[in-house]
Amino acid sequence: MKRRDFLMAASGVAGGTAAGATAAGAQETTTTSSGNTTTASGNETTTAANGTATGGQSGGGGGPTKEVIVGPGGSLVFEPAELTIAPGTTVKFVWESDNHNVVPESQPDGADWQGTEGAPSKTYNTGYEYSHTFETTGTYEYFCQPHKTAGMVGTITVQEGGASTGGGGGAKEADPEHMGVPFQAHYVGLATLLMIVVSLIYTFFTLKYGESPHASGSNR
Repeated sequence: MKRRDFLMAASGVAGGTAAGATAAGAQETTTTSSGNTTTASGNETTTAANGTATGGQSGGGGGPTKEVIVGPGGSLVFEPAELTIAPGTTVKFVWESDNHNVVPESQPDGADWQGTEGAPSKTYNTGYEYSHTFETTGTYEYFCQPHKTAGMVGTITVQEGGASTGGGGGAKEADPEHMGVPFQAHYVGLATLLMIVVSLIYTFFTLKYGESPHASGSNR
């Protein structure tokens, strides 16, 4: 076999092998691991310290859940005092100290938020939980009746898209590893492409400018 025939055959084998490696790498990059997601109930509920829940008005559902701590560490505050959420988000109020309640002071037209059950003077103690799903966009202001004068007030803003992420400058470039693609696969792909290019260049120049006079066989 002439060297020219050998080079052409070798180039074909190298190209086929590289193509196979590339296809295998591509198959690997499409494999991602799936994760589980958790959604909270959309019904408004209140839960006493003993775990007994009582149903309230329906608030939609299926959206994310945010938590507000009522009286964290015995302080007279809601934490966070200001919250921005998207429509359909459920806010769960969790009591960490005693003698508090949630009383709406103002809310958007069409909203029907009632706050915790009972008269504004009725309070609840540590371990109590109360949830409400906010659907109507706008600003909701609320307070704790016994501690309003002490500054125990809060605000919930419901807007499309939820809280602003801030910042600027275009979309962030996706990280292949965050997409479930092993970073080593990129090295395999680059090495494969480099091998193809080198093989083709070498074969092209060898065929174009001829073989070495010392490499000819007896059948030339």
